[in-house]
Amino acid sequence: MLLLELFAGPYFCQERDPAHFELARTIDQSPVVARMESLVRELGVVLPVSFYARTADGLFNSVAVIDADGRRLGVYRKSHVPDDPGYVETSYFADGDTGFRVDTAVGRVGVGICWDQWFPEAARVMTLLGAQLLVHPTAIGSDPLYPGGSPMAQWQRCMQGHAAANSVPVLASNRVGTERTGSGRSLDFLGRSLVADHHGEILTRADEHSEVVLLAEVDLAQADAERQMWGLFRDRRPELYGRLTTG
Repeated sequence: MLLLELFAGPYFCQERDPAHFELARTIDQSPVVARMESLVRELGVVLPVSFYARTADGLFNSVAVIDADGRRLGVYRKSHVPDDPGYVETSYFADGDTGFRVDTAVGRVGVGICWDQWFPEAARVMTLLGAQLLVHPTAIGSDPLYPGGSPMAQWQRCMQGHAAANSVPVLASNRVGTERTGSGRSLDFLGRSLVADHHGEILTRADEHSEVVLLAEVDLAQADAERQMWGLFRDRRPELYGRLTTG
């Protein structure tokens, strides 16, 4: 299962308002995490739970990965934090420093939150760590900086590219509808949640406006076998990629 980024309430990062800091909770005090842990035990599913985390190190846009028996497998903190019109997340979240979490009862799952999913380095390192499935809870809406205002076509190609380049299925969930703030700012979320298989083919996709539940079946064993056969990781040349880590 995969829910949306910060699904329990409005996307408060449209504007800077110190009152929103009060939404952050420690994981033990988070009603969202507690409710989802109970639901996971009831349904026997694995669920990445997006929440606003308060820690001794700061405030983070986080995902707690809950295993099928309700145990917490770890917390991932969003690594790439945007600061654009309508997405002033640097006002609320510190840069994550946890690395990527990949082990669950249904396989090894790599988590990237929204802006993380645009970075091919993140998808690749999660797969190198053993991820068999990449999941991306998302809040992508209209963007005045993007030509035409909608990045969705490019976003979809990016998700398909991660899947195809790493031979790993990708799940991405996104908000829909218009959200308005008290000061009159608004953001039109663009939906298009999707599931892509390890070839990058779209198995199922939502439209831009509807709240829906998407169901798809992916073959993790087949993806593992093809990843080995294809040689994408065997033939890597890490010694040539130093520029990726030098800024």
